[in-house]
Amino acid sequence: MNLIKYLTVALLVVGTMVSVSVKGQTWEVYDHNFKLQSRINFDQIKILSESVRVSTANNQLRLLSKEYKPFFNLKGETVYQYLEPWIIVSGPEGKGAFHEYGEEIFAPEYEDIQVFYTRVLAQKGKKFWLYNRMKRTTEMIGEFDSAILSQNGQVIGKNSEGYYLPISQNPYKVYKDLREINENFIISHETTGFGLINREGNYILDPIIDEMTYLEEDYFYAFDGNQYMLIKGREERADIKYTSYHKITLENNMMLEYIHGKLRRVMKNDGILLDMVGMEKVNQVGKNHYNVFSRDNKVGLLGSNGWEVNLSSDLEQIFPGSDNLYPSIKYGKFGFVNKSGNWIIPSRFDEVNSFSEGLAAVKNMGKWGFINQQDQIVINPEFDAVGKFNRGFAIVKKNGKSQLINRTGEIIEGKDYDEILSLPDSYYITEKDGVFGLINAAGKEIIAPQFDEIRKEAQDIILVRKGDNYGIMDEEGNYVLPLYYKNILFDQASRLILAEDIYVAPVLKEEEKSNKRKRAD
Repeated sequence: MNLIKYLTVALLVVGTMVSVSVKGQTWEVYDHNFKLQSRINFDQIKILSESVRVSTANNQLRLLSKEYKPFFNLKGETVYQYLEPWIIVSGPEGKGAFHEYGEEIFAPEYEDIQVFYTRVLAQKGKKFWLYNRMKRTTEMIGEFDSAILSQNGQVIGKNSEGYYLPISQNPYKVYKDLREINENFIISHETTGFGLINREGNYILDPIIDEMTYLEEDYFYAFDGNQYMLIKGREERADIKYTSYHKITLENNMMLEYIHGKLRRVMKNDGILLDMVGMEKVNQVGKNHYNVFSRDNKVGLLGSNGWEVNLSSDLEQIFPGSDNLYPSIKYGKFGFVNKSGNWIIPSRFDEVNSFSEGLAAVKNMGKWGFINQQDQIVINPEFDAVGKFNRGFAIVKKNGKSQLINRTGEIIEGKDYDEILSLPDSYYITEKDGVFGLINAAGKEIIAPQFDEIRKEAQDIILVRKGDNYGIMDEEGNYVLPLYYKNILFDQASRLILAEDIYVAPVLKEEEKSNKRKRAD
């Protein structure tokens, strides 16, 4: 196909001196069976989503239909940002906003554009305009030193006097501070205290709280007077999930309650996780795990649903585990205990990882190996670094090189690489001497390191690039599109593949054309 085109050009210019060239550009459109469907001519095509395609043909930024027909002029020079469903463009006079269906919201003449699901905020100087798609309205909402579209859809404006919510029911109300938290709430600060404001800009908790700290999701830690509270925000109200006149501390993401000065409870977002007399201290190990130490020198592992390892006097520290085996420390050495706190694998290692697929990495004398759940060494400790097993393979490092090994320690393909990266579908990107290859989920090297870029787009579709040229290979390492194209795009909505073909067609000087005619005469 491309060879014929180039032969044709060559035959036209045999025996001549090429002095002028014309750049042509064509996109070849293939289906997912790599059958050529059509050719289209555009300077540039970008596929932003399953429904949005843009081109810059004839120096115009335009939206394209599914058939790649221009149907709307975006009036800018480049796409600055795409946040579905909004397209923000940039031009000589500034930024503009358009809906992906082909609707101008703001012409490209503004200093800044911010978008929310149904709202667009535009700035010019200190003036701000808001477009509301639900109401199909655009209005100037005020003048501020700065303004943002918050995560919950409200606009937060700020000037020297304070903060404002210009699209709420009280647009002129001044706040000491307004802090966006998540997609549901804003924490406000007034002279009377802290409060919670919902997506409509209304208070669900009046600003009377002395202290308020955001925890996660819709949970908050608060203190008012001499009362501690755990609060959950809802759309129309705030629920007080727990109150106490005893001290609740919040340090390093841990909430602990003290009664008469003694540690008594480990708290969670909406209440008590553990109530135990005789606690000495609590250490966090992982996001939702805690080592609880008792006054009689016992330690247990507490998870988000209760005890994972019961209190035991034979342990110093316990870590989250799997398969009812938990990494633990005694006398500075690691081993594994069960839920009862009994040693299943004695503490004799310098370092360990949790079990994965029946094997755990263990370290002694500076080298890593693997043991099974029966405490048998199945892969000798000879590695400088190791990863966990996944679908029968693990990435290890030895003498500065990365290798992929199976459950018996055999090196896959007998090769080492500079780096190996695991992909979500259990394929592996390999790197050696600055170029990349690919190993499949079965441990077979389907592409040796040779490409500057490699990306698995779909089953049996692997995008590769060497220098400026792109191609597509299948999972056997065979080319289905040659390493020739200047760009390749994947249109998931129409299940089409666009391959950009740029070539230079030679054109003769007028005097050379004249000389050629004379020789022919």
